[in-house]
Amino acid sequence: MKFFCTRILLAGLLLMMGCGRSGPPVPEVTEITPTAEVAPQAVPEVDVADEDWPWWRGPSRNGIANSSAPTRWSATQNVVWSTPVPGRGHSSPTVVENRIFLATADEAARTQSVIAFDRASGKPLWQRQLHQGGLPDRGQMHAKSTHANCTVACDGERVFVAFLNNAEVHATALSLDGDVEWQTTLGPFASQFGYAPSPAIWGPLVLFAADHRDGGFLAGVNRLNGEIVWRKKRPAVATYSSPAVAELDGRPQLVISGGEQIASYDPATGESLWTVEGATEATCGTLVWDGDLVFASGGYPGSETICVRADGSGEVWKNRQKCYEQSMLAHDGFLYAVNDNGIAYCWEAATGKEQWKSRLSGPVSASPVLAGGNIYVSNERGTTYVFRADPAAFDLVAENELGDTTFSTLSVCGGQIFHRVSKDGSETLYCIGDAEAVQVSLND
Repeated sequence: MKFFCTRILLAGLLLMMGCGRSGPPVPEVTEITPTAEVAPQAVPEVDVADEDWPWWRGPSRNGIANSSAPTRWSATQNVVWSTPVPGRGHSSPTVVENRIFLATADEAARTQSVIAFDRASGKPLWQRQLHQGGLPDRGQMHAKSTHANCTVACDGERVFVAFLNNAEVHATALSLDGDVEWQTTLGPFASQFGYAPSPAIWGPLVLFAADHRDGGFLAGVNRLNGEIVWRKKRPAVATYSSPAVAELDGRPQLVISGGEQIASYDPATGESLWTVEGATEATCGTLVWDGDLVFASGGYPGSETICVRADGSGEVWKNRQKCYEQSMLAHDGFLYAVNDNGIAYCWEAATGKEQWKSRLSGPVSASPVLAGGNIYVSNERGTTYVFRADPAAFDLVAENELGDTTFSTLSVCGGQIFHRVSKDGSETLYCIGDAEAVQVSLND
């Protein structure tokens, strides 16, 4: 999410995990094994520009930006432009070339859509409604959740999004101009708090997660035509983490937590590579890595941050801290995290030794982003903290107020910050940049 957890990003997502079933059971999925007939052929590689933020957690999928960004802003300071966002959502801005993409939902109209904005001005370019009706009832949603939690992914030619609708997860590919190129039903989903995971693009595939209590799954889908190339069953547990793909132990691995395990799969086939016990039953954060180490945190019913080896050979260290909603940052041999209550931590990646901790103000649902040696993280009340990525000591650089509610993780690219916030129940997308930039407001 996150979201929020994606992500996505669902604050307090599992506080009610002990409650009973809020909807009928859904059918279990069948697994799909790749065949020569459906395996994608000659799909172009994704060329990610340094100035883009093409999917959840940025170009390297780890929350680390390729550029620095302003450290101070407000509604009147360092705002290049602002534009209203119709509906509600926790998806982060996806920025590719001259466009910005967001998922959004209008609960009153019962619609789920993708919207595009001009990167230079914030002007709305198009809005494509993908679903009307079929939204989960409020009893099947967390109070802080929305019907548009997942951050869209873009390969430079298509925009990929997933929505929960009519008790199924539906994946859609749109052209950069908003035309629907394909739509595929990935499988059933029993909602307890909503759907959160964001898709990941790898090679010829776009990868989706859908973990739920009646038997979840991972799926690899052909980017060109929407065919499901592979589908793999997952533990029957309500958990909300997004998949991530990284080069680990000499090969690409799809890694994900949840169901009391950290698991690795071959992203090309869905084949299980390894599992290591840990990270609690329910997690929301996306895994991060540093060399041959992989890090996870959760969750429910326990509290745990854990480091495991990327070859699946076992646990390296763990502690009793947890980042429930948020993903973490691994950088230069250290692991940085901000938990639900707004406590920031720094641990030595190899040993788990605590370098420092410092209390900010929570609650926090958004994930931290690293840019230009600074870590940016927003709390739910509209405050974004900026502090140095320095293991020697906690060094607060700035506190910035914008809006009164923030669940979405900000995106940083091209020296600018793209920030989705809410005030008095209405959402706004801000472009934060150099103080000398010409301000454009589309609210007037």
